[in-house]
Amino acid sequence: MSHSRPTPSSSSRLCPTPDGASQIQRIAVRTAEVGGVPIARALPTRERRTVGAWCFLDHAGPTVFNGDDPGMDVGPHPHTGLQTFTWMIEGEVLHRDSLGSEQLIRPGQVNLMTAGRGIAHTEQSAGKQRRLHAAQLWIALPAEHADMAPRFDHYPDLPQWLDGNVNHRLLVGEFGQYRSPVFTLSPIIALDLEWQADGDLQLPLNNDYEIGLLPLIGAFELNDEKFSPDEFAYLGMNINSIGLKAAKGSRGLLIGGVPLNEEILIWWNFVGHTREEIIQAQRDWEQGNSRFPEVNGYSGGRMTAPRLPWSDV
Repeated sequence: MSHSRPTPSSSSRLCPTPDGASQIQRIAVRTAEVGGVPIARALPTRERRTVGAWCFLDHAGPTVFNGDDPGMDVGPHPHTGLQTFTWMIEGEVLHRDSLGSEQLIRPGQVNLMTAGRGIAHTEQSAGKQRRLHAAQLWIALPAEHADMAPRFDHYPDLPQWLDGNVNHRLLVGEFGQYRSPVFTLSPIIALDLEWQADGDLQLPLNNDYEIGLLPLIGAFELNDEKFSPDEFAYLGMNINSIGLKAAKGSRGLLIGGVPLNEEILIWWNFVGHTREEIIQAQRDWEQGNSRFPEVNGYSGGRMTAPRLPWSDV
């Protein structure tokens, strides 16, 4: 997945407060296509660049591939300064990277690729199922870890439990007595919520985290405000709990974390803390530098980076 404009992380963490009452920030998602799959992009947007260390959120599908359509096919492309976090809901995707990793991700599983100083990878639909539904997010690495060695981790088993009518899956972070095994370098959380029957849920939260919610399937009432899958809800910080109401089959993704408090830049597939870092990463990719080794097993060509946006480069 890729982003194609320089994006600083400067956004207020406060929601509008007309008449002294905090309101949920309602952000329209942007639609696009990545690797042959329709996506809805919730982060980054003009209104909201980050939520905690989360700096990117694509909702892919749900989509059905017809006939001879090969499905998702994202060719070799680079990353720096981030972790890619893939949550699979339907379908199967084969991940390959320049470390030699080759991993099929199935529904209910997470792939986490830590780019650090540099990695390249591919993503392709696999298996017989002709559907794909997933969320892919990026986690910005703190400056002290941005140049770490790359690594890849696969998590087939994640904590899940039923509370009332809602199935909870803890994708990353901690929630009450539950702890996800997913490797992190910042205090963050991601929670998948799936309604098994119509009903309400009161969800306790860590008030040190800023919080956002994206409906994936169905409409939600969030603190008595209605939200649909084409809207991202940002709640800000100092939130002890939220009330959610949805119909059977509805599904939502809650993300949050302690604010990173570091300026970050996003350009194409790179995350950096200075413009110079990103310029050097793109030059290294274009020149075939050993920082980004080949991805074995993929038959197509490497992606071409868009022209750098700064006029003095």
